[in-house]
Amino acid sequence: MTAAAHRPATLEDVARAAGVSRSTASRVIAGTGFASPDARERVVTAADQLGYVPNPAARALVRGGGVRLVVAAAGASAAVLDDPYVHRVVGSAARVCAPAGVGVALHWLPLGDPRGLDQLAADRSVCGVVLVNTTEALLDAVPRSLHGRIASIGIGSAEVPSFDVDNTAGAGAVLRHLYATGRRRIAMVTGPAWLPCSQRPVQAYRHLMHQAGLPERVVDGDFTAARGRAAAGEALRRWPDVDAIYAISDETAFGVIAALRDGGVRVPGDVAVAGFDDIPLAGMTAPALTTASHPVDRIATAAATAVLAGRPAAPVTLFPSALVTRDSA
Repeated sequence: MTAAAHRPATLEDVARAAGVSRSTASRVIAGTGFASPDARERVVTAADQLGYVPNPAARALVRGGGVRLVVAAAGASAAVLDDPYVHRVVGSAARVCAPAGVGVALHWLPLGDPRGLDQLAADRSVCGVVLVNTTEALLDAVPRSLHGRIASIGIGSAEVPSFDVDNTAGAGAVLRHLYATGRRRIAMVTGPAWLPCSQRPVQAYRHLMHQAGLPERVVDGDFTAARGRAAAGEALRRWPDVDAIYAISDETAFGVIAALRDGGVRVPGDVAVAGFDDIPLAGMTAPALTTASHPVDRIATAAATAVLAGRPAAPVTLFPSALVTRDSA
């Protein structure tokens, strides 16, 4: 029975079957360094027979690409390092890196000061970077030496592949659901104005409201529950007849619901509320939150894998978002 019959074949299995050292097998698989033609043929044959699939992170290590991947999160303050979304990115990246012994570090990139990217590029211990909350200024500041070992969760460029959720489609699904349930005076609480990817749902909202001949009612937000509380009060003051509020993050939607409840407004009886992200708590609140899915783990896994693999990726990869209907709308 081969190793592949009961578990995935390892590099050690290939080396043993080929009768060579692990380092020789590693050089052949990675395509680096010297190996005799006979050894090369035996390693390739053994790998084929065992069904060995090389780990992209291990290939990166063989090339001497560093020992840690950095998740670099842009934000107005170091508070971004406490963001649960960022923590999920770090956790997913760690699961990709752990099998090859690559560590994961979290780094804050202050808005308006992209010099941190130069420091990361010069650090020989850094094998690659995953950008979070990417802005145009950050993309413009990416050093050439990071090209090929950097990916963005958010917007990207020809040199920096991007991975993100299709929040345009997700927002559209939520808004069409609100419309289908009879809501016509729909307000929206946005995300941070400086974050390009948070503008896509706003564009979807404006398009759909125009298409339906409905008024636009936009309130600035920042993804926090505290701002959701304030935004709900602002929406009710400006538009007392509002019958639905869509927040582009679940955290903000929780703040909206709390403010409405404190003000004696029934959800969804008087005002429907919906969010975006489908975080675990969304299904456990009262009322449970209608939202749209955001596969953060899959997105972060794809970004980290692309960085460690060191091979070109598609310029933009968007992951689908699905409507999740619950009691709040």
